[in-house]
Amino acid sequence: MADHQRACVTLPSDPVSVPAARRYVVGVLGGWGLADDADFVDGVRLIVSELATNVVQHTFGQSPTFTVDLRLDQEERFRLGVTDSHPQWPRRPPAAVRQDNGRGMGIIRCLAQQRGGRLTVTPTSDGGKTVWVVLPWRVPVRSRAGASGTGRAQPTRP
Repeated sequence: MADHQRACVTLPSDPVSVPAARRYVVGVLGGWGLADDADFVDGVRLIVSELATNVVQHTFGQSPTFTVDLRLDQEERFRLGVTDSHPQWPRRPPAAVRQDNGRGMGIIRCLAQQRGGRLTVTPTSDGGKTVWVVLPWRVPVRSRAGASGTGRAQPTRP
């Protein structure tokens, strides 16, 4: 078993990519042995859905694609990153502002904290950003070559 597993897929910044990102992530998690932990899978599914939706709605065509990156480090830490090339970072709307959208990052932050994790944003070399959610991993990992047909999931070494 490798100390590190990684899977990633790049999708167009289009609404049809949101469910594709969810399916991809669920397939990878199943391949890594998490199919039986419905609570963890449901939380990660919601997180990737919110992050992918943010890219589609808020990059205004300035990021033609986005990448979903999944990493499992030493069977202890799960990292989910969604990268786009738009320069604007997510903002938290003021508490006094009532709106129908804009609560996604707050939901993601709460989900991460409830599971003992955290949310961070890091810059990319092309001026975009990656929104990372890091969660503890408590399930023994199985290695599987192809996770879902949408991309590849295979062990790698750093």
